[in-house]
Amino acid sequence: MNKPKRLEIANKVFPVIGFLAAVFGLVMVIFLIYNVVTTGFPRLNWQFLISFPSRKPLEAGILSAWVGTIWIVVTTVMVAFPAGVSAAIYLEEYAKKNWMTELIEINIANLSAVPAIIYGLLGLELFVRILKLGNSVLAGGLTMGLLVLPTIIISSREAIRSIPSTIREASYALGATKWQTIRKQVIPAAMPGILTGAILAISRAIGEAAPLIMIGALTYIAFLPEMPIKSDFPFISLKGLFDGFTNMPIQIFNWVTRPQRGFSVNAAAAITILLVIVFIINGIVALLRNRYEKKMRW
Repeated sequence: MNKPKRLEIANKVFPVIGFLAAVFGLVMVIFLIYNVVTTGFPRLNWQFLISFPSRKPLEAGILSAWVGTIWIVVTTVMVAFPAGVSAAIYLEEYAKKNWMTELIEINIANLSAVPAIIYGLLGLELFVRILKLGNSVLAGGLTMGLLVLPTIIISSREAIRSIPSTIREASYALGATKWQTIRKQVIPAAMPGILTGAILAISRAIGEAAPLIMIGALTYIAFLPEMPIKSDFPFISLKGLFDGFTNMPIQIFNWVTRPQRGFSVNAAAAITILLVIVFIINGIVALLRNRYEKKMRW
């Protein structure tokens, strides 16, 4: 068979293989979600959401777990997102192209592939032992922030790099400074791509358990971190950042290791709720991304 004939066959076969691979992956995801939802459906009720964990499967709930997950996600985003975007702006717009910046770029790329358990060990030594933050929400948020920081930096750099240089040149021609150009033109145009990276980072932060287990996150707690909103002046309290916590993946891991069938049902219900939380947070970020895209089209 001559080469043109083989290329023609390959051009016809490859789209079919790619389509079948995509369908297979989609079918498997739907099957897994269906299996989890149907298994956990008997426990999906309001009482399950507002109850603390218990040694009795029918009385156990995920209140402390989902509240802890929200605390960790918010803390992680507040730590990693500004730092990641700032680092990306510096590397793309200000840093000189020399061996130092190349070394930094290589290390950032390598850090994005480091196993999560390594970040847990780093968080244990740095935040728990050296800074003496203990197994608190702040220590967990900082550890998860380090985990997702390379992802945010890489995606933000790609988004900033994709902005045409003509936009910068036009801004300079109108008399804008470098920072005004970055703040008013480059960042708004790159924001959809930056928020896409944020979605990936948030999704990973929600689903990770190993780093938090390493820093000593609790598997069974019957209390909540102190709420940040107060009725008394100054109406805001940060004491909750220094309280102990657990989160959904740790609670799920704890339940699936139990021999009782009831805890397996609880784990399936918790996975379903975790998926809902992921979809809601990702949906909010996606709406923000679409809003920026519409602004740029106008």
